[in-house]
Amino acid sequence: MPPRRKAGVGASARPAAAPVLKGLILPVFLPVVITEIGNGAATPVIAISTQQLGGTTAVAALMVALLGIGRVLGDIPASILAERLGDRRSMMVAAAVSFFAYGSCLLSHSLPVYAAGLLVAGAANATFYLARQSYVIETVPTNMRARALSALGGSHRIGLFLGPLIGAGAITLWGDKASYAVSITANVVTVILLIIVREDSSAVAKTRAERAHQHGSGRVLLDHWKLFSTLGFAIIAVGAVRAARQTVVPLWAVHIGLGAAQTSLIFAIASCVDMALFYPAGKVMDLHGRLAVALPAMTILGVTMTLLPLTHGLVTLTLVAMAMSFGNGIGAGIMMTLGADTAPVDGRLRFLGIWRFLSDSGNAAGPLAVSAISSLASLAAGIVSVGTIGLAASIGLYVLVPKYSPYAYKPGHRRQKAVAPDS
Repeated sequence: MPPRRKAGVGASARPAAAPVLKGLILPVFLPVVITEIGNGAATPVIAISTQQLGGTTAVAALMVALLGIGRVLGDIPASILAERLGDRRSMMVAAAVSFFAYGSCLLSHSLPVYAAGLLVAGAANATFYLARQSYVIETVPTNMRARALSALGGSHRIGLFLGPLIGAGAITLWGDKASYAVSITANVVTVILLIIVREDSSAVAKTRAERAHQHGSGRVLLDHWKLFSTLGFAIIAVGAVRAARQTVVPLWAVHIGLGAAQTSLIFAIASCVDMALFYPAGKVMDLHGRLAVALPAMTILGVTMTLLPLTHGLVTLTLVAMAMSFGNGIGAGIMMTLGADTAPVDGRLRFLGIWRFLSDSGNAAGPLAVSAISSLASLAAGIVSVGTIGLAASIGLYVLVPKYSPYAYKPGHRRQKAVAPDS
């Protein structure tokens, strides 16, 4: 007699996780990996490109923040576009727009043109991310939701690992701007893949039927204003710290005199640590609750970020970057999972658009905070200040997540009854 499996969170029927995740490889995970290769190749050299165009360190931090600002501006329109065009077509549009955006970064000779390219690339990313998150939520059983969304987050991390590595090689061979050529190529490959690969027709039909009765963004915001005005602030803080993690490493690398190739190598090594943890993180969330991952992730990330200004060379910076990535990696998919836990069926896309708007507002605010404090005090002060936000975010998650997610804790150990309905 085969051994009985333990019931997961919210599980009734328990299909095996491996076949479910395998079915998402071509329509979901692979396009995300390729797209993030392009983003990962470009991100480490934004600060250096800005300085080559005459910008200061504070301006460089602002330029990195433009990717996050673009996502903020694109989140709500992305939910509307995904409703009208469908997930797959909206991803194709996003990849095509990103192609031209990174092309302008490659060819630009002025800061305004370069800034515009980064802003548009961020808006395109918002559409791409929302479409894939929505597809996973609508097609994966609840009891393996965290694993699927963590795998989606892991796909981002795989791309962010490969992107800087490929970018470092391209820079070594052809110069600093060659990384943008990698980004352009990645978007071309993404469009080709989306044309070739077809999604599950039954899943697409189900999605279209559900979206025929979606509420507008204003209605969703009104119905869930308590959630957005409480847990939403914790989500903003989490986004700020996570985005700042990608900003402060290259800025500090430039500050201590490291070059573009060395900075990209640090990114690649740190991303490798980040990448290795996504599936265990999702499994822990499905079996032991969301806070089992969210709290240690934000605590570790906040503490290690405050240690970054103590580094003084390639080795020490790499070690701290790896520790930061460990904290970030064990929290893979946590924000997408919490969004899925709290999203209603009616108006789900609009809810996720608002949820991502809050998260991406944090993504934009993190680098902006580093830039503002750096201009007023020092880069080290900016980094430490954002690190403390990570510790505050962990407290906010501890207090607020149980109020809205039925999956905050392991079954049988919930300390507080959730008030929000399951999606």
